[in-house]
Amino acid sequence: MAGMLSPSVMCADLLNLQNEIEELDSLGVEFLHIDFMDNKFVPNITFDTNMVKSFKRPMKNIRRDIHLMAFEPQQFFDAMEISKGDMVSVHFEACEDVNSVLAEIRSRGASPCLAISPDTPVNVVKDFMSEVDAFLLMTVYPGFAGQPMAPGSMDRLAELRSIVDECGRDIKIEVDGHVSWDHCAEMRENGADIFVAGSSSVYGKQYPLDEAVKMFYRLVK
Repeated sequence: MAGMLSPSVMCADLLNLQNEIEELDSLGVEFLHIDFMDNKFVPNITFDTNMVKSFKRPMKNIRRDIHLMAFEPQQFFDAMEISKGDMVSVHFEACEDVNSVLAEIRSRGASPCLAISPDTPVNVVKDFMSEVDAFLLMTVYPGFAGQPMAPGSMDRLAELRSIVDECGRDIKIEVDGHVSWDHCAEMRENGADIFVAGSSSVYGKQYPLDEAVKMFYRLVK
């Protein structure tokens, strides 16, 4: 299967957001990556729960890829209207009971995804292989766009790919952080399936959005 794209709405033109979402949808983009931050797990905030919910309105085929950088993220699920078709990432480091949070996501018909930060050993994922549809590997520290890639990220990606392949389930691997023109093909080679593209590629302003999306797919096919 070819690589899939999840452009980061945090890097989009917020004054033209509905048109951009509709354009991404028309281009066949699979996901829209929506970062939610609680200003506690990470020292930043982005969209509130009402805004996360509102992204549903202009979507036809594109899916919400909601990344909760928040402690005890299940407290926000109702307000976001987590439901069938969504992919929802919660952080290993932010949940007191990871399994119950993942189960709550699945009970709502959404796809549970477990995110791990750069300092978390990759092998922690082994305890959750039967609970998730995807893993989100952070290749920068969560909380801010525009960071350089964390050292050792490619090796961590390859390690995660090996663990997933050994388990025998179809678990996707998503990468988030400095997914640049220079790095995306190597990330694909090391096992990434879904790419959170932001200011270092699709939203880098070097190309019109439609051209940038088509270029990205050629690099990760």
